[in-house]
Amino acid sequence: MNFKEACAKLLDQNRKIALFAAGTSVALLGLAIGYRYTRKEKKLIKVGVISQLLVHPMKSGKAVSVDTAECLRMGLKYGELQDRHWLIITEDGHMVSGRQQPRVVLVSLTCKGGQLCLNGPQMEELKVPLQQPNNKVLDCRVFSVDVQGRDCGDEVSEWLTRYLASDKTFRLVHFEPHLKAQRPSEKEPLFPKDEKVAYPDAAPIMLMSEASVRDLNSRLDRDVTVAQFRPSIVVSDCEAFTEDTWDHIQIGQVEMKRVIGCGRCILTTVDPETGVITRKEPLNTLKTYRLTDPKQKTSPILGQYYTVKKTGVLHVGQPVYKITY
Repeated sequence: MNFKEACAKLLDQNRKIALFAAGTSVALLGLAIGYRYTRKEKKLIKVGVISQLLVHPMKSGKAVSVDTAECLRMGLKYGELQDRHWLIITEDGHMVSGRQQPRVVLVSLTCKGGQLCLNGPQMEELKVPLQQPNNKVLDCRVFSVDVQGRDCGDEVSEWLTRYLASDKTFRLVHFEPHLKAQRPSEKEPLFPKDEKVAYPDAAPIMLMSEASVRDLNSRLDRDVTVAQFRPSIVVSDCEAFTEDTWDHIQIGQVEMKRVIGCGRCILTTVDPETGVITRKEPLNTLKTYRLTDPKQKTSPILGQYYTVKKTGVLHVGQPVYKITY
């Protein structure tokens, strides 16, 4: 090959490289333009403000109102207290809640200096070590779902049995991360299959608005409070029942997705201040106008169940945003 032929060949190769590069650039530019016009931009619309954060350490027990809480995949956490991580059971492992024992709602469970503290009306405070790793792990059932818990010991069992004044023996168990958890999808297929909770009825977070309770009170002879419905997050500065439409929300760095409405049961008729159950109100009134979710059939809806998609810290006073695309 002479010099002239070599130059021609080189020019031909360079031309092909240039055409390929130009074609690639055009394709990438087209993709970029297409992505720009087809992608869904995240928009935040303010829908309310957190007015209360309520941690319920023991299922059906007294709430702990806090100004700040960690929002984890398995619910709210405040110090050593994690939402619905303690459970009263019978000797054969079946759940005991305020439905069967209404006075459970008056029991306060807190943690101080590595001690588990129990308080109840006409009872002396009981303190036992929070960590008791040598105690047995017990198999339990929350409704129809199998779960496990670390037994909190005989002293706690005797205290609860005396307080509830029943002919049964009661025990308290504590959920630990390595134990068998509930999978809400076993009861409700709308929950993600990888979702896990300790001892809540269904979801790690239940959110409701103050306005929804005010609307209910406008129909009752005697007012009830938010405490009667045991939410995790209470929201103000919004209209009644608008939480029913907040499918995806953001609070600070926390993101949550709505799964299903919270179907209400007989527990709502237990007065959180007296521990007295009426089995009537406010449930009967709710049934007259809040049978709004066909998935819950005969259970009226008040509040919404959420799963936690991004964890973080929540504060009272934080704005709540609805995410749209």
